[in-house]
Amino acid sequence: MKRNTKGFTLIELLIVVVIIGILAAIAIPKFAATKERAYVASMKTDLRNIVTAEEGYAGNSGGAYLKPASDSATVKSLGISLSTGNSISAGTVVAASGTAAPGWSATMTSTNTGKSCYIYVGGATAPKVLTPALADGAPGCDP
Repeated sequence: MKRNTKGFTLIELLIVVVIIGILAAIAIPKFAATKERAYVASMKTDLRNIVTAEEGYAGNSGGAYLKPASDSATVKSLGISLSTGNSISAGTVVAASGTAAPGWSATMTSTNTGKSCYIYVGGATAPKVLTPALADGAPGCDP
């Protein structure tokens, strides 16, 4: 009597399921890290946009900067729309005095990640000491 041998055995199906499970276990953590990098990149982009807007504002107002504050009205007055989940949690402005240049600093947080990003421009001091050190006008984030 001839046996019908079409199809897969239970063992073959279990082996395929185990292989798919192993591949998923490898891929999911990498995907989570990619999402984290994307959230940090959106905060850096928002900070760069604020630098551009602040420099435009300073050019039109005799070198004075507008304080980047956590209220959305101030951010919108610069013509900026922050990415979803991002907010400015702190900001300071330094006025020109003597030989000191005017400047400002800000800290950005996101509800999507536990990291924060920082920036300073001109005579302001960096809001946080990072390694490598923040450069004037370049955003830096928690490691």
